[in-house]
Amino acid sequence: MNQTNGGRTPGQQKSGRRVTLGDIAADLGVSTATVSLALRDSPLVAEETLRRVKAHAQSIGYIYNRHAATLRTARSDMIGIAVHDILNPYFAEIFQVLEDELGQRKRVVLICNHRDEIERQGRFIDALLQHRVDGLVLCAAIGTTASDLARLEAAGIPVTLICREVEGAMSPVVRGDDLTGSYLVTRHLLEQGHRRISMIGGRQESSTGRDRFLGWRKALAEFGVDPDTQHYIPDLMTQADGLSVAEDLLRCPTKPTAVVAFNDLVAAGLSSGLRRAERNISIVGYDDTQRALEQSPPLTSVDNRAGEIARRAAAMMLRQIDGEDLQGEKVFTRPELKVRESSPPPGDGIFIQP
Repeated sequence: MNQTNGGRTPGQQKSGRRVTLGDIAADLGVSTATVSLALRDSPLVAEETLRRVKAHAQSIGYIYNRHAATLRTARSDMIGIAVHDILNPYFAEIFQVLEDELGQRKRVVLICNHRDEIERQGRFIDALLQHRVDGLVLCAAIGTTASDLARLEAAGIPVTLICREVEGAMSPVVRGDDLTGSYLVTRHLLEQGHRRISMIGGRQESSTGRDRFLGWRKALAEFGVDPDTQHYIPDLMTQADGLSVAEDLLRCPTKPTAVVAFNDLVAAGLSSGLRRAERNISIVGYDDTQRALEQSPPLTSVDNRAGEIARRAAAMMLRQIDGEDLQGEKVFTRPELKVRESSPPPGDGIFIQP
């Protein structure tokens, strides 16, 4: 038996399992993509990093299989896109722009509407691995872990996250600055004179829901309003959700004069429900979709830059496919408040009388 490397045969660890690119990456604190590029003498890798990778690979008995690497790096020209609600106009716009941008580079997209179901998302990832796609643009399902994404990275399939972050993941992210956007729209209501401002919708388990909740609280606190005294109903995401909660809002012990809705869909449903009850209230949405303009009155909302997020995500994905290591990179788009007729001051006849 070859006794080098602590009794391992070349390419094996002590357990007998073959050494992988992921093992080398974990040992050196770099990405699997960086290790792969270094072993192929890519000019994209710094000379010092290239030397470290090759030296460590040799020391643990890793043998680089160029034939297998060629098979792994063969292009399929297919890219997966997965979001949790393709029926939301915001994500429909993201999908359309992604398809256009990637199509300019002759890429075909595969779409998954995972509905925040981990199993459904997992089946899609399995399919992407089987078909050796070039990459995945992902708005991750709630509950997604860094290890879920590592499966793709280990197979040489890059991931670009959009809209939501995944704790511990090193995949690059493009998302809106949700805390600032929620802060801006809540501050607008406060500057209009509102002091009883509820927040409706959003899931604390997602970075998006968490940050919009924190932005709402931050603005209230700055104006001397205790956020804990305000009404908050989490977990609502759709127009039907907003409609269903309208009567509950009217039964609040301290009735609000204004509501910050998690998105335009929740705001639209809430607006319809309050109209049916012949009660009106200042309502603001988020994402500035076409739905905001179609409401009566048109919704004050936050432009969350769907097109910009999609364009930047497409560029990130293509850069990764071309071999760039973008691990840990985060891009935040700047939100813009769009003030319309749905958010006048209290006392203008559109709020619930206490």
